[in-house]
Amino acid sequence: MKATFADFELTKQLYSSLEKMNITSPTPIQEKTFKPILSGRDIMGIAQTGTGKTLAYLLPLLKTYQYSKTHQPKIVILVPTRELVVQVTDILQNLAEFINVRILGIYGGVNINTQKLAVYKGVDILVGTPGRILDLAIDNVLSFKEAKKLVVDEFDEMLSLGFKAQLSHLFTMMSDKRQNILFSATMTDQVDDMLHEYFKNPLEISLARSGTPLEKIKQIAIPVVNFNTKLNLLTHHLSDKASFEKVLIFANNKKHADLIFDHINEIYPDEFGVIHSNKSQNFRLRTMESFSNDELRGIITTDIMARGLDIPDVTHVINFEIPEVPEQYIHRIGRTGRADKTGDSISYFSEKETDSIEAIEALMEKDILQQAFPTDEVIINPVEREFEKDVVKMKMLTTVKVEERGASFHEKKDKNKKVNLGGPTKRKPPKSKPKNRGQQKQKARKKGK
Repeated sequence: MKATFADFELTKQLYSSLEKMNITSPTPIQEKTFKPILSGRDIMGIAQTGTGKTLAYLLPLLKTYQYSKTHQPKIVILVPTRELVVQVTDILQNLAEFINVRILGIYGGVNINTQKLAVYKGVDILVGTPGRILDLAIDNVLSFKEAKKLVVDEFDEMLSLGFKAQLSHLFTMMSDKRQNILFSATMTDQVDDMLHEYFKNPLEISLARSGTPLEKIKQIAIPVVNFNTKLNLLTHHLSDKASFEKVLIFANNKKHADLIFDHINEIYPDEFGVIHSNKSQNFRLRTMESFSNDELRGIITTDIMARGLDIPDVTHVINFEIPEVPEQYIHRIGRTGRADKTGDSISYFSEKETDSIEAIEALMEKDILQQAFPTDEVIINPVEREFEKDVVKMKMLTTVKVEERGASFHEKKDKNKKVNLGGPTKRKPPKSKPKNRGQQKQKARKKGK
């Protein structure tokens, strides 16, 4: 029998919010974690993206939340990126529409003084990135004395982004009498070490083995000779506007993302956007909003968008380049096939990326269906970009023995061998010490008296 939210015994306010959000039944991770989180013990949830992790921790937290007049946060939620702060805050505000609770999302890249004022006004549930929350705590704007619940979402991603020091600092600043709720897509050694160091015997709840691909996603891989030919193939795919209705295109770095965007924007102007870490926060948020509202057909991005973001109705994920870390492939393709819908993943791989494809297949324990390059429909461009060319290794320079010089190197003349000994007083020290004339005059006056 399929579970319903009635089994959770939620408040009327939460039922009303879920109904308004058109969420009818819980996902498996929500079923598994609801009661353990309610129990108050530390939880470690292992689940893939797109499984409903956000609601899995928000529902039990809001069910047990009790209003307090104090101004400091009672619940702290840490997420790795600014985009996720915005997303979690939006979901939280929708869920808590009929509940008297003050919600605040904070992140870097905006005026910290504005955020300080927002904290001073009072906050019950704080959502933010570790860096900005730590900044406000060090400035004594934030206090964690009343924080009884700590949520760390995308725990593995936080550690891989280099937030370990900030997280450790925040953990030590908080009360030991708190409940820790952690979610991660993978269980890495770093995650395991942090669990042992800072948390009290957390209950591990695993939805599925890490690396298991979502069954609703059709995955294919196409061999392509080089970057320029990949651009031609991408142009060909995007020409089918009926099928490629809402597309995410992943590149491995910012430079390549910009190159792809410049090419695509010429052919399909104002249909695609680009997001990476060099873009301003406002620009990224506006682009995301346009994409979510179907004002853009697609976004070219780096792995900044591969984690946690819930973008509805993505039809295709195109891996223009294969990620070097196999797990990242899982996070990328997880942007489609969400909420009981199907999706397609297409990966372009060159000869140099064959090993990366094989590593991904080994992780998933499943072969990716390979499709032949459509030579009849797409032109192969043989010209390689500079970054694709093999680096020519310089030969080791041989050491040349320098022969001793002959008579051209002669000794200095006698007149040039003289050493500067200084002035007369340096050469011949004075027979008596220099006298202070002022003192002598004073002595003379005294004698005259």
